[in-house]
Amino acid sequence: MTDQPLVLGIETSCDETGIGIVRGRTLLSNTIASSMDEHARYGGVVPEVAARAHLEEMQPAIERALAEAQVRLEDLDAVAVTSGPGLAGALMVGIGAAKGLAVSLGKPLYAVNHLVGHIAADILTPDSVPLEYPTIALLVSGGHTSLLHVRDLTTDVELLGETVDDAAGEAFDKVARILGLPYPGGPEIDRAAVGGDPAAIRFPRGLSRASDLEKHRYDFSFSGLKTAVARWIEREQAAGSEIPVADVAASFREAVVDVLVTKALAACADRGVPRLLLGGGVIANRRLREVALARAAEVGATVRIPPLSLCTDNGAMIAGLAAELIASGRQPSTLAFGADSTLPVTEIQVAEDRASAEDAPVRAGLEVG
Repeated sequence: MTDQPLVLGIETSCDETGIGIVRGRTLLSNTIASSMDEHARYGGVVPEVAARAHLEEMQPAIERALAEAQVRLEDLDAVAVTSGPGLAGALMVGIGAAKGLAVSLGKPLYAVNHLVGHIAADILTPDSVPLEYPTIALLVSGGHTSLLHVRDLTTDVELLGETVDDAAGEAFDKVARILGLPYPGGPEIDRAAVGGDPAAIRFPRGLSRASDLEKHRYDFSFSGLKTAVARWIEREQAAGSEIPVADVAASFREAVVDVLVTKALAACADRGVPRLLLGGGVIANRRLREVALARAAEVGATVRIPPLSLCTDNGAMIAGLAAELIASGRQPSTLAFGADSTLPVTEIQVAEDRASAEDAPVRAGLEVG
């Protein structure tokens, strides 16, 4: 295998069928087929609908990615896939496709962690300074809000904190529904907040009191915030007042952003790491990026944000992480792994050392010289 392995990555942890192809750290294709429109009628992701959409989109998405990258399946050096965390049924579709490709092509297979993949998205940014370790990473998406201490992308990722209830993206969706806005809530809240006063309503900052910080310094909670918004609107409606949607949206968004940035920068200070990496689909929120950049500059910390096309779930980040694992000398995964909806972030690659006697011939057949 060359120093710049050609890797195809498959990502199906939620509602987007992501197929990415990289050569080392060079992005060749980032193809995404989203089933978001199908979920919009339900106001959120329906696991069975997502899994069916992945089945329908898998082959066309792979074909589009190969065409964009101008490579053939036979040219690949390895196949990579998300093993978790995510929706079990959706993950199984991607894993089945990846195993089938690897076996049929005689290529090594790398099963990797979805969350660590979001960190790997940064290395695919063209003309950027290489990611410096250690770094603090804040990953914010519809299903995950995680704060990580990354000492090395391929060997040492520590979970500092995560959401104890609703993820930030879920809170955006639920508050958007309360305000009568369409799904997905993130961009709708952003649009509704234009012209609004972020200080108009002081909504609560979850797990931010002194008593909370003793146990949950780096953890997040947005369920109470969502409830506070609902109760505030109920009181105003009961009083016959018109709901100032822009002010509510701006104030809610400010509460979320304040908690995210405050806890992330606290981790930077506590760990002595003046570097913060942002990842996940909610990073598309304009206010979050603005506040993170401004407040980090005040304390002398740098902020890295991958291109927005690489912040949402995508196969390129999965391929990029696998390429880094290959470059670091890691052996392929066995075929023993399955979908793990709660895969811990500390497990960067799955099933590297779980080979059994019956797996050995298969593993040998997947090796590439």
